[in-house]
Amino acid sequence: MATWEIHGHELVTCNCVYACPCQFNALPDKGHCEAAVIYEIDKGHHGDTQLDGLRLGILYQWPGAVHEGNGTMQIFLDDRATDAQAAALESIVCGEDTEDFATMWWIFHAMAPNRLPTQRVPISLSVDIEERNGKGKVGNVFDLSAEPIRNPVTGDPHRVRIDLPNGFEYRIAEIGSGTANVRGDIAIDGINDTYAQMAELHISGTGVLEAA
Repeated sequence: MATWEIHGHELVTCNCVYACPCQFNALPDKGHCEAAVIYEIDKGHHGDTQLDGLRLGILYQWPGAVHEGNGTMQIFLDDRATDAQAAALESIVCGEDTEDFATMWWIFHAMAPNRLPTQRVPISLSVDIEERNGKGKVGNVFDLSAEPIRNPVTGDPHRVRIDLPNGFEYRIAEIGSGTANVRGDIAIDGINDTYAQMAELHISGTGVLEAA
């Protein structure tokens, strides 16, 4: 099994309320789950293949809760990646070379047996985790944006974080209000001023690294 390690950041949006029930072992508030995600790797490798500076996006959709399975997913790889880098990225997000249940990618892939063909497209991402701002674009398939949650009375930015000491994705995530516009083959239309998460990623095939 090849060893891999990624240090980077993510912008995640989903169709749930700001307190995403998945983070609290609860069922999705709308009865189903759909998500659009972009990752950027600051420094990383898979075996001898370097992954520094690459990005990837994923669309997910489940008819119920994630753990109930039967989901659909599609992976979008950075078109700047070499063939070796593309293969490495796809391997990681498909849960290969990973201990069972060790990462979100292992779990999401196991729970999404319906795979649409992987595409290689231009991907952009800009995130300010501290300020809860972000935006990104994945080819002509989808784009994401996030901003701070606003106090309904004053309009001031509201800050809230989720701390998962034993999580499989991050240790601390800043939470914002997210929107996704999806034009791809997975029909996602419910991400509008809903949950957004911005976090640093320090993760390997054995799980979250304590550098997080």
